[in-house]
Amino acid sequence: QVQLVESGGGSVQAGGSLRLSCTASGYTYSREYMGWFRQAPGKEREGVAAIYSNNGNTYYADSVEGRFTISQDNARTPLYLQMNSLKPEDTAMYYCAAGIHQFSLAPESYNYWGRGTQVTVSS
Repeated sequence: QVQLVESGGGSVQAGGSLRLSCTASGYTYSREYMGWFRQAPGKEREGVAAIYSNNGNTYYADSVEGRFTISQDNARTPLYLQMNSLKPEDTAMYYCAAGIHQFSLAPESYNYWGRGTQVTVSS
């Protein structure tokens, strides 16, 4: 089985930066694809960024392209999300996820989830 634990969330001013981390344990074959998702109150969960662990290819939502960077250390853990130039609309609970199905920003493509870390950006 796979366990994912996020950390690094907090409160920052607009324009600031945060670095989220996701520590993963369990079988690596169960986490070929990893991603970051977020969910704000009253909104659906949306994909933010994904990485294909076998070759390091990345995929970003248009809303964060150029501001966020997904990366991972050796052994596919920890997974990181470097967030720069944060905006109030980035405020959400951020989740780390892992899966084996496909390289995707769709939540249904992932099998394992962390419990989330809150990011709050004030204007």
